[in-house]
Amino acid sequence: MKRYILTTGPALGKEVPLSAVHSDKNIYRINGAHGSLEEIEASICNIRKQIPGAPILLDLPGNKVRTANIDVGIPLEKGKVFSLKGDQFNYPAFYRHLKPGMTAWANDSMFEFEVVSADAEEIVFLSKSDGVLINNKGVHVRGIHKDIPFLFEKDRQLIDLSNRYKLEYVGLSFVRSAENVREAQAMIGGDTQVISKIETTDAVEQINEILPLVNYILVDRGDLSTDIGIEKIPRFQRYIIEKALYFDVKVFLATQVLKNMETKPLPTIGEVEALYDIMKSGVYGVQFSEETAVGRYVVECVRVLERMDQEILSEQIDL
Repeated sequence: MKRYILTTGPALGKEVPLSAVHSDKNIYRINGAHGSLEEIEASICNIRKQIPGAPILLDLPGNKVRTANIDVGIPLEKGKVFSLKGDQFNYPAFYRHLKPGMTAWANDSMFEFEVVSADAEEIVFLSKSDGVLINNKGVHVRGIHKDIPFLFEKDRQLIDLSNRYKLEYVGLSFVRSAENVREAQAMIGGDTQVISKIETTDAVEQINEILPLVNYILVDRGDLSTDIGIEKIPRFQRYIIEKALYFDVKVFLATQVLKNMETKPLPTIGEVEALYDIMKSGVYGVQFSEETAVGRYVVECVRVLERMDQEILSEQIDL
């Protein structure tokens, strides 16, 4: 495997210095969905201060509808209704796309809601899950995005920031068509490489049109599972990788690569086996998200990747 995308955050880059994990394989990711423009700019400067010349990926939040302005978590109880005001979403016009009876999935499908009513004042949901809904969590309803702009205002501001700092990579979230890619590429300057994320049904259906436009894609299994259903992820993952390899496009794979290691020092056997299969599938690299952004065992996560790489290399030599 050629590259590792490591997401920076409260853990990596702050509690854990980049020097503790740095190698030429690393690309340091900033998740543009979290933080203000000023905070994201500070993250760019922090990475460049710690590791001058290190490649940076600025991942655009895209037109993912997220909760906003929630100061105190909203308790969810199965079978009970709750409501959110229009300004409690990053896209205040969200209500226009909703009808009673629609299903919404939140927080990477951990929560399921049914739309009871929606108007400019509030959206009322019937919760089918227990838990607490907090700020900046995705709320996904299938089949409505054709009428939602591809780039929100924050995406455009982050592209300007990327251009100003001449970043190495920009990630395009929730691509649904080749036209989406062209729209963003027209705004992204210089030698910045676009990584088109494949995380929607539409993107999979238009994969033959998208792949010729880019050198890199990233399969985000979390958001893709919300769109297609989690049971379909293995089949879709294999299909996308095979398509990309045919077009000679480099593939990154993301979401819960070593989920267990967010809180524990060792991966599960299932994770190691899955990582082995990923590495043997021809992918160019993997992305750590929560594992390095907020995880407790950042260094150990990276060492697992390195050891697995060595294991596969030694296997090839033995053969």
